Amino acid sequence: MKKIAVAITGASGSIYAKVLLQKLSALKEQIAELSVVMTENAKEVWKTELADEAYKQFEARIFNTKDFSAPFASGSAKYDALIIVPCSMGTLGRIASGISNDLITRGADVMLKERKKLVCVIRDTPYNLLHIKNMETVTLAGGIVCPASPSFYSKPDSFEALAATVVDRVIDLVGLQNNSFRWGTE
Repeated sequence: MKKIAVAITGASGSIYAKVLLQKLSALKEQIAELSVVMTENAKEVWKTELADEAYKQFEARIFNTKDFSAPFASGSAKYDALIIVPCSMGTLGRIASGISNDLITRGADVMLKERKKLVCVIRDTPYNLLHIKNMETVTLAGGIVCPASPSFYSKPDSFEALAATVVDRVIDLVGLQNNSFRWGTE
């Protein structure tokens, strides 16, 4: 049983957050606690991209970005992972610089200092040199930068199935068991 936090920033790519929350809901027997923090910009982007407010429907503890009393803001809560999906380049830069000005960046700082899983699902493209250096810094600090680069070998037949090719990789990275397409298997 794992304690997982999901942070959703205002970068484009709400479909990744939606598919992740759907899959984590389906894997609830492996999850002791699921927490979600979402920026105001993320809510606007979600509504623009997905034309709904489905983020309100998932079973999770919901926290405001300024709520530093959230359990994953402290290492003593023993959270196993923080997945930032999508992770804006601004958020990545603040994490790389050690700036904990909201719950998302504080949660990331906690994961790094506790040597727990921090997965930053970046979606922006192309990258400038600052983005690349920030990705390097977060990686060297122990985080995982997982670009939202979908795969096509499973022949996804829908927008959500395409997003799931990234989400399935993220689920693997945090150590949950998930039935998904595996290369070289039937």
